[in-house]
Amino acid sequence: MSLLSIGKSGLLAAQVGLSTTGNNITNANTAGYNRQVAIQGDTGTQYQGFGYVGTGTEIQAVRRYYDNFLSTSLRNAEANQAALNTYSQQIGQIDNLLSDPTAGLSPALQDFFSGVQDATANPASSAARQSLLSNAQSLASRFQAMSSRLTEMSEGVNSTIKSSVNEINAYANQIADINNAIAGLTTSTAAPNDLLDKRDQMLTELNKLVKITVTPGDNNMLNVQFGTGQPLVVGNKPFQLATSTSATDVSRLVVGYQAGNGNFSELPDAVFTGGQLGGIMDFRNGALDRAQNALGQVAAGIATAFNAQHVLGQDQNGDLGTNFFNPIQAYVGYNTRNSPASTAEVSAVVTDASALTASDYSVDYDGTNFNVTRKSDGKVTQINPFPQTEPQVIDGVAYTITGTPADKDNFQVRPTYNAANSLTVAINDPAKIALAAPISTAAPTTNAGNGKITAGSVDKNYLTAGNALTAPATLTFDKASGTLSGFPADKDVTVTVGGTATVYPAGTPVPYTDGANISFGGVNFAISGTPADLDTFTVGPNTSGVGDSRNGALLAGLQTKNIMDNGKATFQTTYAQMVNFVGTKARESQIAGTAADAAVKQATNSQQAVSGVNLDEEAANLLRYQQAYQASGKVMQVASQLFDTLLSLGN
Repeated sequence: MSLLSIGKSGLLAAQVGLSTTGNNITNANTAGYNRQVAIQGDTGTQYQGFGYVGTGTEIQAVRRYYDNFLSTSLRNAEANQAALNTYSQQIGQIDNLLSDPTAGLSPALQDFFSGVQDATANPASSAARQSLLSNAQSLASRFQAMSSRLTEMSEGVNSTIKSSVNEINAYANQIADINNAIAGLTTSTAAPNDLLDKRDQMLTELNKLVKITVTPGDNNMLNVQFGTGQPLVVGNKPFQLATSTSATDVSRLVVGYQAGNGNFSELPDAVFTGGQLGGIMDFRNGALDRAQNALGQVAAGIATAFNAQHVLGQDQNGDLGTNFFNPIQAYVGYNTRNSPASTAEVSAVVTDASALTASDYSVDYDGTNFNVTRKSDGKVTQINPFPQTEPQVIDGVAYTITGTPADKDNFQVRPTYNAANSLTVAINDPAKIALAAPISTAAPTTNAGNGKITAGSVDKNYLTAGNALTAPATLTFDKASGTLSGFPADKDVTVTVGGTATVYPAGTPVPYTDGANISFGGVNFAISGTPADLDTFTVGPNTSGVGDSRNGALLAGLQTKNIMDNGKATFQTTYAQMVNFVGTKARESQIAGTAADAAVKQATNSQQAVSGVNLDEEAANLLRYQQAYQASGKVMQVASQLFDTLLSLGN
């Protein structure tokens, strides 16, 4: 090859080098751009008898600097960062709501029980009773307002899920299209670097929405999966995700595959990990649901426990108390996939505050039995018998199942999820507040001994038909036998001494023990001291309870009584546990977010060290290629002069 051709090849190689370097410089700030370099090699040699002589140079490839391991590490770090940022932003709202010293629940709880205490101190005061009702309404409104705010967050979660799915689908379509384009432009020696960069950038943005796994496909295409291997892009074919309302909860969006025939195939929330979608799913299924359920647990606990004590009292009209709060109906979601032939119906009512949990439940029919599964730990309780003869209480909730079920019928029961929002005061007449006890006791002043009888109280058995006292019962002490007689003829009597209870059949004398607790038909009292022979004690209905506040004292005592969590926590401590849980999670997410930011920064630095554009290095390359270009031009100039010289020799 002539010297002119050699110079020309060098000139063209330098020109490509200059173009590549210039492209690096101009795209230094382009997102997803990987720096490129022109790979130069010689064009071989020719044998000239005395040896081999070079023929010039050529550009073998324009290679982009890309490290799959570093890029994958960066994508993983960014997916984790996006998930934590989303989670932190969302849980911060709950943390602010629950911990607000003025708008939180604690002040309303304190005001409500202060109202109970004031009414107990002044049971005949209409003003004190009205104030109690007002405080109760304020407490219910506070529960409702907090529940509504959490519901708004849930709606926001739905909106985020929907927008995230739409973006994921858009990226899946674009990646499939660019896969197809790359496959068509890829040769055995070259690949379209600009399209590869664009595809990598799309993968980066997609990964911020949901954590993905990328595997190589045919002809330089990539396959994209998420979760546990669910496909999103296979070669040039995208898979479309869609959202739909939950089969058991119309207020909740779920995500799944949308088939071409319109069928929807739901995917478990657990497969969406990392990225914005993973973070919002984690927030909803963790902090948001738990906060809503725990808030409802406190509301249902207050309503149930307060009602249970209130119905044991007597109002100003002399009537037994009624429910102070309306009963809490659990949310029951009927699975839309249940057989059309099924007529089964499930109802659930909260009845026991102490046994109530903050868990959701799944009620399933296996063809023979209904099984209630507590979702928090998987504990299964069978409805037995079925068909039922009476409601069955499970974890403080009374289940009633009617109708004819079909195999695989499914229902979702959320005992406390809507409880805060549905908490309402059942009475509006101050006179109907049952502050008095329905019974009264007395020891006549004519008694010769020093025996004393307590004021007495009633328990839930007093509400059983036939147990309410309609007339006083006069108990007489017989010194010779050391017994008491005169108890209602149809009531067994239970005497408890030192925690040991002994039941005496109806109509039989009852041995007297100083200070022993005595009960019959739901009536409870104690007699102490040394009564004389034929001393009497009366136990009867309360006929003058206007100024009585014995039941009011028991109602006020609920504030500090360990009622919740099987008698281990008060209302306030249960709420405090929820606030502490949310606060801890919020703080954990902040700390984890800071660590994730550092991980992304480190991964970015590592990736950019290989693929990023260094302007100083490119400036040096620019000078190097400029000099090569000029030198190659000089070679061509010399070749031209030599050719001219040869031509002149011929003249």
